[in-house]
Amino acid sequence: MKLFFTLFLTSFLIFNNSLSIAQEKLKSPSEYLGYTLGTRFTNHYKVLEYFNYVSSSKSNIKTEVYGETNEHRPLVLTYITSAENFEHLEELRKANLYLAGLEGNPSGDRKVAIVWLSYNVHGNESSSTEAAMATLYELADEGNERTQEWLKNTIVIIDPCVNPDGRDRYVNWYNQYGNKNYNPDPNSTEHLEPWPGGRENHYLFDLNRDWAWQTQVETLTRIKKYNEWMPHVHVDFHEQYINNPYYFAPAAEPYHEVITDWQREFQTTIGKNNAKYFDENGWLYFTKEFFDLLYPSYGDSYPTYNGSIGMTYEQAGHSSAGLGVLTHEEDTLTLVDRIKHHTVTSLSTIEITSLNADKVISEFGNYFSESIKNPKGKYKSYIVKAENGRDKISSLMAFLDKQKITYGKVTSKKDVKAFDYLKNQDGTTSLSEEDLVISTYQSKSNLLNALFEPETKLADSVTYDITAWALPYSWGLKAFASSQKLDVNKPFEFKEQLKKDSIITAPYAYVSKWNSMQDVASISDLLQKKIKVRYASEAFEIDGENYPAGSMIITNRGNENLGEKFKQGLEENAKKYGREFKAVNSGFVSKGKDFGSHSVYYIKPPKVALVSGDVVSATAFGEIWFYFEQEINYPITVLNSDYFDYYDINDYDVIILPNGYYGEILGEDKLKELRRWVANGGNLILMENALRSFVDKEGFNLKKFVTDKEKAAKEKAEEEKEKVYLKNYDNRERTAVSEVIYGSIFKTRMDPSHPLGFGYSKEYFTLKRSATHYAYLTDGWNVSVIEKKDALVSGFAGYEAIDKMNQSLVFGVEDIGEGKIIYMVDNPLFRDFWENGKLLFANAVFLVGQ
Repeated sequence: MKLFFTLFLTSFLIFNNSLSIAQEKLKSPSEYLGYTLGTRFTNHYKVLEYFNYVSSSKSNIKTEVYGETNEHRPLVLTYITSAENFEHLEELRKANLYLAGLEGNPSGDRKVAIVWLSYNVHGNESSSTEAAMATLYELADEGNERTQEWLKNTIVIIDPCVNPDGRDRYVNWYNQYGNKNYNPDPNSTEHLEPWPGGRENHYLFDLNRDWAWQTQVETLTRIKKYNEWMPHVHVDFHEQYINNPYYFAPAAEPYHEVITDWQREFQTTIGKNNAKYFDENGWLYFTKEFFDLLYPSYGDSYPTYNGSIGMTYEQAGHSSAGLGVLTHEEDTLTLVDRIKHHTVTSLSTIEITSLNADKVISEFGNYFSESIKNPKGKYKSYIVKAENGRDKISSLMAFLDKQKITYGKVTSKKDVKAFDYLKNQDGTTSLSEEDLVISTYQSKSNLLNALFEPETKLADSVTYDITAWALPYSWGLKAFASSQKLDVNKPFEFKEQLKKDSIITAPYAYVSKWNSMQDVASISDLLQKKIKVRYASEAFEIDGENYPAGSMIITNRGNENLGEKFKQGLEENAKKYGREFKAVNSGFVSKGKDFGSHSVYYIKPPKVALVSGDVVSATAFGEIWFYFEQEINYPITVLNSDYFDYYDINDYDVIILPNGYYGEILGEDKLKELRRWVANGGNLILMENALRSFVDKEGFNLKKFVTDKEKAAKEKAEEEKEKVYLKNYDNRERTAVSEVIYGSIFKTRMDPSHPLGFGYSKEYFTLKRSATHYAYLTDGWNVSVIEKKDALVSGFAGYEAIDKMNQSLVFGVEDIGEGKIIYMVDNPLFRDFWENGKLLFANAVFLVGQ
C-alpha cells in the first residue's frame, strides 16, 4: 500500500494519530475525533462537527445547511476551492448556469470545473461518510501540493451524508450490539442488522431511487441546490456485498440513448485513473457490470441526464461488514480498508477532472447548447390536454418546476400528428390554446425525454431496475408526443381562476367531485374535523352540472352539532386544498339518485392498521406510512408482525398487509380469524406478495387458475418447455429474463362503476414488477384486469412472462359477509411516484365497504 501513501502525501495521517508539521495547522479526522478513523463508526453530529471545524479554520472552505431530515438532522454541503476562486464563488456558479442555459449572461468569464461528491445515500453503507471526512482533510491541507493544485481550476462540493437518519439508525444499532473487539465471523450478531435496517431514510424510502421523483425531503432540498450548481462530475458513493471487489465507472449497459459519446468517454477516462491507483496497490475492482445508466432516478443517471458525468462507486461492505468481517476468501475486510478505497477514488476523480478541466467545461456547454438547438430523440413536443383537469395539471406543473423544465402554451389552435399515450398508437390531436405544451428545445431536453418518452429504448434487456416510467402513464394523463416542433411562446395559465363558493349558512348540502389526491387530502381533513361526509355510488345531475360516481356530498343534516365549526371547517378546508364545494339548496336531483337514497353512503372514518416487521418489505411499508402521514395526513396504527397473534384486530376497520411474505404469521388458524373479522365488517387490503398467503386457500376466492383444466394445461406447457431448452451456461442471464418482468407498464381494463374504481376511466396503466399471475375472481369483482396478451405498452417483459399476464387479475374485491378483501396484485403506491395509483388506494381505504 506504500504507493497509496506516496500519491496522497498525508493519507497516513488520516488513519494514524502521529503528529506532523502539517497537522499542527489542521487536525486530521483522527486527531479531532480522538480515535483512529475506521476503528469506530462516527455519529452524524460528530461528522458535522468536523466539517464545521475545518470550514471555520479555512477561508477557502464553507459549509452550509441546505435542509433538515424528518428526524431533524441537518443536511449540509461543503464547498472547497482555491482562495482566489472562493472570492468569486457566486460569479462562478452563475457562469456555470449560463453554460447550462439556465441563467443570463454573467458579468465575468471565469470558468472552473465542478465536482460534486455524494456520500452515504444508503445509511448502512456507512464507510463513505467516514471517507468524506478523509477527503475533506486532504483537500483542506495546505501542505498537500497535489490537492491544492487541483483546486485552482476546480470547485469540489461534498455532501458528507445524504441520508443521516438511516446512517444513524445503523450506527447506533452497531454501537449497541457490536463486540468490544469486532468479531469478523459473519454469523456474529454485529453483522446481522435487524428490520428495517439503516439503508433507507426515516420513511424507509430508498433515496437512490428518488432523485427524479423528489418525494422525500432529503431529495427535494438537495436537488434544489443541485440545480443551483449543475456540477460537471457527480459521484454517488455506495457499498455492496462483502465478497465483491470495488466497482467504479464506466457503467454497464444499457445506457439510455440520450447519453452522449463524451459522457461515455470521460467515464472511461475517470475509470482508468481510478484503476491506476488500484493497480499500484493491488486492490481488486471491476467495471462495466451490473450498474447501468437507464432508470432516470439514480444518483448516477439523474446527474447524467442533467449534463454531468454521473457515476456510482461501490465498495465491498454494506451492513454485514461492521468494523471488520471475514470474506469468502478468508480475508478480513475492515472499515479502515473501505475508507481508504473510497478516499482514493474521491481524490482520483477530482484529480482527473482537474487535469481535463477545459475539456470538461467545454463539453458541458456543448451538451446544453445541443439540447437547446438540436435536442435528441424522436419527439420534439409533449402535449398535456386541458381536459386532464386543474388538479392533475397543477401537480404536473409543480413537478416540472422542480426539474427546471419549462412549459407553456401555443397561441393558436391546430391539428397535430402525435403519439397518443392512452391509445398507445400514432394519431392526431386538436391542439388547444388551453393545453400545456412542453418543447424539447430547452436545456433540460434530455431529462424531459427520459421522463416522457413512451417507450424506453433498451440496448440490453438485463438491467438493474424498472424499465418503464413515462409520466403520462404514471400520472394517468391524456397526453401526446409529437415529432413536430411547436412554438411555446405563452406562459401557461388556467383559463378560469379557481372558484370557491362562499360558505353560506345552512344550505341543504355541498357537493364536490372525486378525482384527485387533493380530493383525498381534503376528505381526510374533513373527517378528522368530525364533519360527516357521504359519497354517491352512482352518477347524478343537480343544478345543471353532472357529478360522477364517487362524488362527495356534505349535508347540513348530521353536522348540526358542530355549530359554527361546520362552516369554519369547510372554509378552512376549501382554502387549504383548493377545493370547490358547490352549495345546493335541495337534495332532489334532476338525474340519478337523491341525496337521501340508499345509493348514497356515509363515510365512517376508518380506524386503519398497517402491518410492519420482519415479514414485511421495509420499502413497501414505508410507502404506505408516508402516504398516510405526509400525503393525506390521516392517522394509522402500526402493528408489528412479531405480535400479530396478540392484537385484537376487532379494534380496526381496515388492516393493510404490504408487500411481504407472511407464511410464518398467517397459519391456518390466523387465516380463519382474519376471514371472520372480514365477515363481521372488516376491510383487508392485500398488496403484492401478501396475496400468496391467501391464494388457493379455503375460504378465499383468490386462485392461481380458475379450473383444474387450465392448471393442467399450464403445467403441461411448462414440462414441454423444459424438454426443448438447451441452455448455454454463458447465456444463463438472458435465458432467465424470458420469464421476468422488469417494472413494465401494462394497459388494464378498469371498472369505474365499482367504488375501488371511482374517479377513473375505463382504462388504467399499471406498473407490473413481477410475472405473478392470478386468475379472475369467480365470486367477486374484477375491478382491473389484463384482458389480452398485447397489454404491454412500455418497458421490458420476457415473452413467457407476457403470456402469463393474459387474462389476469390486477385489482379485485371479494365480498365476505359484511366486509371486503381488496386484492392488489400490483402496488399503486410504488416509490410514491406512481401518481395515478394513489386515488385507487384511497378508494380502498375510505370508500370500499362503506
